[in-house]
Amino acid sequence: MTDYVLEAELREDLGKAHTRRLRRAGKLPGIIYGGDKPDLPITLNYNDVAKIMLRDEAFYTSMLEVKVKGKRGKNTVLLKDTQWDSIYDTPMHLDFFRVSGSDSVTVSVPVHPINVEDCPGVKAGGQLSVIRHELEITCRADAIPDNVVVDCAAFELDQIVHIDDITLPDGMEVEHDVNFTILSIVEPKRAAEPEATDETATDEAATDEAAKDSSEGDKAE
Repeated sequence: MTDYVLEAELREDLGKAHTRRLRRAGKLPGIIYGGDKPDLPITLNYNDVAKIMLRDEAFYTSMLEVKVKGKRGKNTVLLKDTQWDSIYDTPMHLDFFRVSGSDSVTVSVPVHPINVEDCPGVKAGGQLSVIRHELEITCRADAIPDNVVVDCAAFELDQIVHIDDITLPDGMEVEHDVNFTILSIVEPKRAAEPEATDETATDEAATDEAAKDSSEGDKAE
């Protein structure tokens, strides 16, 4: 079962010039690959897909169904990679990888801290510092979580939470050799000392010069 169904068309011309024309026409190029089947270069409606990508975080970790016009059968896929425009931060190309529900996959899933306001460390003046905003989870393709929940309700000030402190649902794991840090509750940094203004610096210089003159006068006497 998939949560998202996308309509697509087969893309015949693969050159860069044709791809630019597609984008100007409101189309989003992509490709479906994997599963011992031929690659399928496709185009999707840009507005339809971009709205989902901006609105639904779960789109990036869900099984998707892509219906390609003129091709029989459905393509059950995961979004494997997105090429983004470096200036406008908009999607330019999507890579979809064919999967079945029982396949073991590794995907990046966002970390979602909860109950931060109830955290004793935060109540004592600490701040939540998230070190890992995403974790690479290995699990079945039909059991990918929307996020990894970290309950902060009992964390104290200066507490550090590592990957081995996180309890993942059955059938999910994060492969790791090092017990790396996920988040911590830290004391806020003290505000930086205000920099001296030109006027302050001038006054201090004048004071130092006056003190110097006074000292030399005492020696002369």
